[in-house]
Amino acid sequence: MTTSPNERFDVYGAITNQIITAIEAGSGDNVQLPWHRNGGSIQRPTNILSKKAYRGVNTVALWAAADALGFEHGIWGTYRQWQEKGAQVRKGEKSSVIIFYRDLDPSESASSNSDDEQQSRFFVARASRVFNVAQVDGYEIEPSEPAIDRIDPCERAEQFIQATGASIAIGGTRAFYNRATDSITMPDRHRFVGTETSSASEGWYSTLLHELTHWSGASSRCDRTFGKRFGDNAYAMEEMVAELGAAFLCGDLGITAEPRTDHAEYIGHWLRILKADSKAIFTAASAANKAAEFLTRLSDTEHREAA
Repeated sequence: MTTSPNERFDVYGAITNQIITAIEAGSGDNVQLPWHRNGGSIQRPTNILSKKAYRGVNTVALWAAADALGFEHGIWGTYRQWQEKGAQVRKGEKSSVIIFYRDLDPSESASSNSDDEQQSRFFVARASRVFNVAQVDGYEIEPSEPAIDRIDPCERAEQFIQATGASIAIGGTRAFYNRATDSITMPDRHRFVGTETSSASEGWYSTLLHELTHWSGASSRCDRTFGKRFGDNAYAMEEMVAELGAAFLCGDLGITAEPRTDHAEYIGHWLRILKADSKAIFTAASAANKAAEFLTRLSDTEHREAA
């Protein structure tokens, strides 16, 4: 699909459609999100030049692209960045879309013509096109890239969870966050069973990280609400944030994400939201990224104080 010179490329729509396509590819009797399929690692996608992980919706977009195209490694870069690394994107390879925000000077904005002399910052969404390491020649993936942490993933998860200070009770048959008591309830570990994509232990941790993401949304923490914009869909939006937050943290901690038993219902809600509002996934991914970073800061703070 091409756009005419006078038609602006819709980056929000492009990324949303990329994610919708990936989700719908897993529909049917075994509904799964892209990062739940094929097992293996869901480590965050990283940029070849900066070595930094992509954030927010770009993480989700590149997970979806990797799933759709069968890429095994999460190393990405623009055409020019691959050239700077001495590699060449193969002819005919199609790029994947990500988003970045350009800081626009007020004088460049039409609103600067108003009588309001207050200087504000404006951000304009721009698309960037990246290619996976599987699409280039002349680059060898080193065994240490991305680095593999020597700590056992479950041990890391235990330390991370304990550092949050969240009230967590074990018992019953379901996992949930109780906003009234500001506490999390988790079933006994023996109730979790292994699947084709993860072990029982990994399922337990990823479910708990889902509930911790809900916990992070309390008014005393990230103060997360979705107001009138999403109306009756606010609950589904919060579930989307919790799922994305858990997926981000599972990637950071080296845990394979485990689909929740109620995913089919949630995904149906998500698809309706995404198809109706092209910016919904950006809102959810941004909130999930903030939640993951908040929880990670709690862990980092405890480690510094213990040192």
